[in-house]
Amino acid sequence: MNNKIIKKTVSILVDADACPVKKEIIKVSERYNLEVIFISNGGIRPYPSPLVKIVIVTEEPDAADTWIVNNLVARDVVITNDIPLAAECVKLGAKVIKTNGQSIDQDTIGIAVASRNLAQSLRETGEIRGYNAPYSPRDRSQFLRTLDLTIQKSI
Repeated sequence: MNNKIIKKTVSILVDADACPVKKEIIKVSERYNLEVIFISNGGIRPYPSPLVKIVIVTEEPDAADTWIVNNLVARDVVITNDIPLAAECVKLGAKVIKTNGQSIDQDTIGIAVASRNLAQSLRETGEIRGYNAPYSPRDRSQFLRTLDLTIQKSI
């Protein structure tokens, strides 16, 4: 007999270290009455909502990524800027959104991985410096729009 619990709703799993859109995620989760889980190795303040869960993992490299991959269910929404994590989540059937509002799916993960690897190689050789453009109000607005549309399609 299979005792696995079947989730009937979508959860939002957040790679929470350095995530600039926590408030926006909570706002959208409350609008749709969806659980949101912030996964971090520390430094996250509690939020007074039964919808918000906080998971603190060890400080080992990729501990939050491992927790997300091991606990997501197909159709969950994962918020991360980590492309290798995004690739694993897409493979498992999750919807992935970067904090700038860019959706990552089966059609776009290949180019996202290639772009990440190229940028990493160029940084290592000194051809480019820096990592990410500053986070803008436009990014925040695009993120909210993408998260809302993704959830509407998922529930």
